[in-house]
Order: sequence, then C-alpha cells, then structure tokens
Amino acid sequence: MGNIKILWVDDEIDLLKPHILFLEKKNYDVTTCNSGQEAIDIIEEQSFDIVFLDENMPGLTGLETLSEIKNKRESVPVVMITKSEEEYIMEEAIGSKIADYLIKPVNPNQILLSLKKTLDNSRLVSQKTTSSYQQEFRKIAMDMSMVNSFEEWAELYQKLIYWEMELENIEDASMFEILESQKAEANNQFCKFVDRNYEDWFEGHDSPVMSHNLFKKKVLPELNKEQPTLFVVIDNLRFDQWKAFEPHMNAYYKKTAETPYYSILPTATQYARNAIFSGLMPSEMKKKHPNYWLDDTDEGGKNQYEAEFLEAQLRRLKLDLKWEYHKITNLKNGKKLAENFKSQKDNDLTVVVYNFVDMLSHSKTEMEVIKELASNDKAYRSLTESWFKNSPLLDMIQQAQQMGFKLIVTTDHGTINVKNPSKVIGDKNTSLNLRYKTGRSLTYEEKEVIAYKDPRSVHLPSINMSSSFIFAKSDFFFAYPNNYNHYVSYFRNTYQHGGVSLEEMIIPFAVLEPR
Repeated sequence: MGNIKILWVDDEIDLLKPHILFLEKKNYDVTTCNSGQEAIDIIEEQSFDIVFLDENMPGLTGLETLSEIKNKRESVPVVMITKSEEEYIMEEAIGSKIADYLIKPVNPNQILLSLKKTLDNSRLVSQKTTSSYQQEFRKIAMDMSMVNSFEEWAELYQKLIYWEMELENIEDASMFEILESQKAEANNQFCKFVDRNYEDWFEGHDSPVMSHNLFKKKVLPELNKEQPTLFVVIDNLRFDQWKAFEPHMNAYYKKTAETPYYSILPTATQYARNAIFSGLMPSEMKKKHPNYWLDDTDEGGKNQYEAEFLEAQLRRLKLDLKWEYHKITNLKNGKKLAENFKSQKDNDLTVVVYNFVDMLSHSKTEMEVIKELASNDKAYRSLTESWFKNSPLLDMIQQAQQMGFKLIVTTDHGTINVKNPSKVIGDKNTSLNLRYKTGRSLTYEEKEVIAYKDPRSVHLPSINMSSSFIFAKSDFFFAYPNNYNHYVSYFRNTYQHGGVSLEEMIIPFAVLEPR
C-alpha cells in the first residue's frame, strides 16, 4: 500500500494504540491528535488521504471539526466514529458528505475495511468487474454459437449492454476492447440470423413483437378508462440509452414490465414509426392510405401523418378513447407541452413523440462539436443521458406521475456507429439513406448486405416494377464510387440507422406505474 497517510482524531487516542500499530504493520502512515482544533491546525499544514474523526470530543465536537476540515480540504474523505447511535448525528454527518460511519467500539478489521471501501473502492470494483466479465466472456462466446431464436438474441444483446455499462467505469481498456470485438462478432452472427428468418416472421411462424403489431400486442392491453396513459416514443433510442435514462425515472415511476421488441426493416423513422402508429407494414400503408404514405424518392416529410395513422388504427381496433398526439421537434415545443401538461389530465391516452435523440445523431454527422462530444458509444450514451436529465420530457414524466398516469416508454428504432464503407451503385432514383437503399439495378457487395429482390416478400412497397431493397449489415455504410474517399471520411464514425444490427433492431419497450 505504501504511504497512505491517515489522520486519526480522538480525545482518547492512547486507547487506540493497538489499532494504530495494526495499521502501521499494514504499511499505513498514521498521524494522531487529541482534539478538533489540533486536527484543523495539522490539516492546514499537511495533506492526508483520509481522516478518522471521533464525534464526541470536548471543545470542538466531531461535527464542528468535520465542517472545518471540509472547508479547508473539501475532497479529503472523513470517516466519523461515534459512541452514539442517535439518528440526528448520523444524518448530520451523512449530510456533510462523510465517507463512512462507524459505531464504537471498533475493531482493527472494521477500520481496515473502511479504508479499503473508501480509498480502494474504484480499484476493487474494477478488479471484481474485470474478473466477472472474464468469466462471463467465455459463457457469452459459447451462447453466441448456439443462439437461434429472437428471444435468445434479445437476451444476449441485453447481456452485452450490461457488461458494456459495467466496464465503462473501469480503467482496463483491454477489457473494453475484448467486449467491443465480442459485440462485433455478435452483430455478424445476428445479421446471419436475420437473413435466415426475417421473411418467415411475416408468415405466422414464431415471430417477435415488431413495429407494426407493437400497439396492438403491447400498448393496447395496458390501456383502460380507469387510469390515463402517457405513451412516449423517443425517436432513435438505443437499448443502452434507455438503461442510462431509467435511473432518472426511478424517483417517480417503478417499472412493471420491460420487453425488448424488434424494429421492422428498414430501421428508419418513416418505416418503423409509421408502422407503430398505423399498425400496418409499409406496403399495406401505401395500399390502404395512399394519401398518407410517401415513398423514399417522393418529395415532402415522410412522418407527417402519424396522428391520422393512429386514428385509423384506433378505429380498426374499435377503441373508444379520448386521446391526443403531440410531436416534439425542438426545445420550444417541449417546454410548451410541459407547461401545459395539466391539460392532458382528462385524456385516456396521451401520445408524445420526442425527436431529440434523432436530431443528435444527425447533428453528429454534420457538426464537429457533436462528433467530439459523442465520439463513441459511451460518450453518446452520456450525452443523451445529460439531455434527458435536463429535458422538458422528464418534466412531463414528473407531472404525469403526480397526475397518476401509467407511463409507457419505447422507440421506433436504434442506431449504430458506422465504421466500414460498402460500395454500392444505383441510378439517380436510388434512395439516399446510408444504411439501406431501394431502387432499380443496384450493384453491391453481397457479403456486406441483406438483399430482398422482391420487396413484397418483406411487406415493403416497390417504387417501380424492378425495385429491390438492400440493408447494410453490422457497422457497414453505403458509399458511391464517385468522390468515394471524401464521402467515406465524412460519414465514418457517425451514428446511422436503417440497416441490420443488434443496436438498430432490438429496442426497448417499458411499462411503468407511478410511485
């Protein structure tokens, strides 16, 4: 351990000689004193790694000494030691940000444990996390070779996210690299799984809940006239971002259900979100609601009729509900709805589509400062968490809890950090998305895409007779051969969606009840 410096303050310090000898044998450097005033004088002249402080001393009390120590050395951890179990002393001490609280008589091992807990915490947690992941790594690797159902893939992906978030706080970069390579391998296997099974999911075979039946299968059973429901769709929200948001809701809501569901292909807003609200696949939307559906190559906003799609779905499901739909695309809109949220109290269903995360991923492509702030998944997660903590959306959720609303949180699709270009050639009517393309006579690298020559097989609309759809696998993104290098350097390491990956397809759906 070497020179960890301890200041121990106690008016009966002589009685603690055995404890001090014990610590010195363990290589700790212990300075002692008998009073609060003496401690404050010593602290002014020397720096210590930790202070053990008796609460009950003549002259300055422990709490008064604590306050002075914190004024002079704010970051030094202080462990309060007291004979008293009175609650107010405990609360005062904890409120003053003590590191630990021990009740006399203390034995040497308690002191040692407190030292390790306080000073070694991050190192010990790192070691424990690393060794736990090393054990789990082998299990995940074995699971990956055998996973063969949509439920198992959702489970495996959640496991990878769990470890990603555990490992992000430790110093060991090599562990993180191992996890990254494991995620990349998982994505390769997942793409093969989707390629083999996706078409069958529409034939009534064993299939996951997907965008087009999410409302009917998952939202509808939660709706009732006795309790209003706030249904929030956060555009472009990955599962790991949801996990970062969740703790900030815990003071207001408790989760009663969390089930991942699958975004349809393309994992893009105009397809997946319209599918949620219409309860239809894109080819059916185009057929039943030609006035609401726009193809990729048509001019105009592709998500302008979500409220109309929802109205048609509610009619089809014969639901007699009082409902409102709100789409938030900027801070001003968000604040306005938060300020007037009480007006939603008589609704059975309030739907809020929130677009911030999508705007963030697009601005990462276009703005250097966002590229800097969201340079990897950890930073991107942190940035979205910071937004959520300070957003009008959290304000609405707090108000919804006070008004007794049930809360449902979901998204339309996720997003992936793209790394590898994949060359594609198409005519001038080919769609522009970087993760999927639809058009005639597309030329592409077969091993880097999932292709559907007949879009009808996956319930997608054909722009013309010979249109096909291709979807980028894993972290590939499509680039045209002309001006190739400029295009590749501009889009590499940006967040894109529309293709096939765990991050884009396996997404959160959570039901929460007010606390």
